Amino acid sequence: MVNAHDLLWGMTPAHVPADAPAWVLDVISAGHPVVVRRAIAEPGHVAVGVRGRLREQRFAAVMPVTAVRRRVVPEALCGVISPRDLPALRALDQLRPVLAKENWGVTGSAGFELASGIEVLHAQSDLDLILRTPQRLDRGDAEDLLAILDTAVCVVDMQLQTLFGAVALREWAGPSRRVLLKTSGGAHLVLDPWQAVA
Repeated sequence: MVNAHDLLWGMTPAHVPADAPAWVLDVISAGHPVVVRRAIAEPGHVAVGVRGRLREQRFAAVMPVTAVRRRVVPEALCGVISPRDLPALRALDQLRPVLAKENWGVTGSAGFELASGIEVLHAQSDLDLILRTPQRLDRGDAEDLLAILDTAVCVVDMQLQTLFGAVALREWAGPSRRVLLKTSGGAHLVLDPWQAVA
């Protein structure tokens, strides 16, 4: 079973729709991984996103599960050390000890680069992290964690992955009663991200 933010290798140009931009074919032909996205796909398929060199180059597609040759999960990237010196990677070094006892992983550009070796990070890149939280995280604890993340040398965006979807730590630590829970069926404003959406 694959989860949002997993990186998958094995997609080929044959899996790309005919109306896809040329850059999508270039990226797939080069053997770049695709990232699992939160969306419902037909049985036997997985919803994925293709990323290009530019921030605006993002393309939604589906990939047959049988085509998957390799899978890297965000948790597998926690200990990967990069030789590059960039704020997002320095922030990751800084936060590893803080998160050592947690079930967490690296996503976004940093995760993509650490998993693939393809240089996509730049000096202004944020660090995207995911924290697996099957049990409810108290909002006070969320505030404390956010305060630590905000001491990092770049902006850190952490998603809390519950059994029912994902919510931004920054939102859960904030004052709003309702928060946005991202699920494979769409986004929902909820009071409690640890409860199934009605």
